[in-house]
Amino acid sequence: MTQTNESKPVLMFDSGIGGLTVLREARVLIPERGFIYVADDAGFPYGDWEEPALRERIITLFAKLLDEYDPEVCVISCNTAFTLVGADLRETFPKMTFVGTVPAVKPAAERTRSGLVSVLATPGTVKRAYTRDLIQSFATQCHVRLVGSQNLARMAEAYIRGETISDEAVLAEIAPCFVEKDGRKTDIVVLACTHYPFMANVFRRLAPWPVDWLDPAEAIARQARRKVPLVEGAEHPDNYDFAVFTSGNPDFATRRLMQGFGLRA
Repeated sequence: MTQTNESKPVLMFDSGIGGLTVLREARVLIPERGFIYVADDAGFPYGDWEEPALRERIITLFAKLLDEYDPEVCVISCNTAFTLVGADLRETFPKMTFVGTVPAVKPAAERTRSGLVSVLATPGTVKRAYTRDLIQSFATQCHVRLVGSQNLARMAEAYIRGETISDEAVLAEIAPCFVEKDGRKTDIVVLACTHYPFMANVFRRLAPWPVDWLDPAEAIARQARRKVPLVEGAEHPDNYDFAVFTSGNPDFATRRLMQGFGLRA
């Protein structure tokens, strides 16, 4: 236990606003720390990038972020980013602790009763070798369907800002997750993008049958808590809890959303 009243912030990184689902959980588990939320909205969505260019962008961005903010740990609240560049970040910045986000394949395989699991992700996460290695390591006894949605992250961003999204458009994105095979049905859908839990209630309403929508946010927050030293006697600092947008120009709806999550923008 650290015997000091000085505490560094937790830096939370995402391609957009999806990481707010993780921030919400982390705030409960790490109440004594301040948070800096970084949204790479200038690069959003990551699914449109070629891998070498995206890898270079994220590493270059983190060199600046670590120098400017000196956080205690960095939480990469983005499956697409971490499955691509997580190992590179740890190699490039060996003194920094990175908490990653990966598809929750292992807990899904442990929970399923039917043996039919779907992973709803971005196209980048679906095609990543990291994701397929998870399936090979933890879910060989299951039938795992990988569903790469080209549009759902954008739709979730719009939805959480208060825009109307048609049921038909959402259903078109999630319908491939539902598989019937030999009298069995998909019973777990892994939400392998932190944007997606914002729309979980919509997914439940439109689903052709009930499934467990597996949200990884709490598990990510628990891992962050394990990596963040507890600061004895520390009060929550008031010089953090702000959001950084790489575009430098978030719109009014986004700024209002950040304020709703207790962040200055």
